[in-house]
Amino acid sequence: MKKIILSIALLICSYLSKSQKLYSVDYESQADVKVFVVDYESQADLLVYKVKYSSQAGKNEGKWFFVDYESQADKKIYFVKYQSQADLKIYFVDYESQAGWKNNSKKHLLY
Repeated sequence: MKKIILSIALLICSYLSKSQKLYSVDYESQADVKVFVVDYESQADLLVYKVKYSSQAGKNEGKWFFVDYESQADKKIYFVKYQSQADLKIYFVDYESQAGWKNNSKKHLLY
């Protein structure tokens, strides 16, 4: 019985701790989300902090970890050249505490 409870607890924890692991694809057609990096924080839908380790990434709170292989990613993104082509506008911040959503209506894009 203890093994079953432990297994269920581990499954729940792994689901809840799902991180924002992203892979940058080479072609727009391969992407789940098209992203544009804006010049100013005020223009962004999401403020993003790039973490050094996968374990530091958040669920959907702007802490991103870029993986080396597409199969490791939760989402595949493509960086577009023009703001009008983007599903999501982001701004890279310098501190982890600055990361987060500014436009909650776009949150669904990264679930």
